[in-house]
Amino acid sequence: MTEQRDAQAAKRFLTQAIRRHGMPEKLTIEGSAAKKAALTSYNEEHGTAIEIRQSKSLNNSVAQAHRGVKRITCPMLGCKALDAAHATLVGIELMHMSKQRQRVVEEGNEGRTAAALFSSLAA
Repeated sequence: MTEQRDAQAAKRFLTQAIRRHGMPEKLTIEGSAAKKAALTSYNEEHGTAIEIRQSKSLNNSVAQAHRGVKRITCPMLGCKALDAAHATLVGIELMHMSKQRQRVVEEGNEGRTAAALFSSLAA
């Protein structure tokens, strides 16, 4: 959600992702020099040893999983606020999960279906 895809923006994103989801052992990136520079600099600053894998084909399954999201969001005019983008994407993912009959398991939401979580978002 930034205008520039530079090393500084990639490093901010990496730091936020690690804070939210924990330290990964390996990260797969495509051929982006900014992402590689951000990972290398993060490893040096924090003394970590995150393995960097550069391969376009390893991310194909992730890209295919977002095909439905792209199909819905491309005709939209875009989101002007990060909160609006987050709410939109959560709703799209929950609807996709409900179509697949998958259950959402998060802390505090055990046993709730995707439809129940979606209706709680609307409230």
